[in-house]
Amino acid sequence: MKFGKCTYLEIKQKAEEGYIAIIPTGCTEQQGPHATVDFDTWFAEELMDEVSERLLEKHGVKSLVLPAIPFGPTPEHVNFGSGYINIPQNLYEELIYSIFKSLSDQGFKKLILWRGCGGHYLDNVVSKFNADNEGVAEVFNIPHPFYEVWCNCGDSSIEGGHSDSFTTSIGLYRHPEDIRVDKIVNPYSTEPEWNDPNLDFSKYSKTGVIGDPTHASAELGEKLWNEVVNKVVDMLNDLK
Repeated sequence: MKFGKCTYLEIKQKAEEGYIAIIPTGCTEQQGPHATVDFDTWFAEELMDEVSERLLEKHGVKSLVLPAIPFGPTPEHVNFGSGYINIPQNLYEELIYSIFKSLSDQGFKKLILWRGCGGHYLDNVVSKFNADNEGVAEVFNIPHPFYEVWCNCGDSSIEGGHSDSFTTSIGLYRHPEDIRVDKIVNPYSTEPEWNDPNLDFSKYSKTGVIGDPTHASAELGEKLWNEVVNKVVDMLNDLK
């Protein structure tokens, strides 16, 4: 189910058989003092790998997962001084469009975009590609079910936003070696203006964390992970 582990002839065959192509996009940015900067990238790719497996097992839907793109726009994190790779939005959109076009040219007709970073806005490039390639291929920009899952499995009264108890729990479950447990603290932070085009996290948090990560656990992470996978599987199956 991994695009990168196939030969070019195997990929050609899968496109002819009607496989869905799943494009996970990641990010390299600060995740507070307690989590590694590659969180968004591994989370996106590993999540889509499992979604792909369950889609086949549960619904017989065949899909192929591309390697996650590790870089994207991260201007809101730049003022923390390190740990980021910031790609300009226009360059990023050109890259994403080129990936869509490459897959379409190879015969993939249904493309799933999974944004590893909630701050990456790709509606415009998806709309442009779909308009340019109507009747040939279509991209679906799948929304994140994270808040709904947190309300179901966690506690909606706990403040969140970035490197909070949701993401820290996922990290403790999937990659505990990446979490500096002794650095998990509840910092002073305020709710950002999320729609601010010049969003700067350093105005709202000295540590980079938005919300409270101290309620995280591996057990909670497992529940959150499975719930997210199940919801995304159902969303993708509904696109048939």
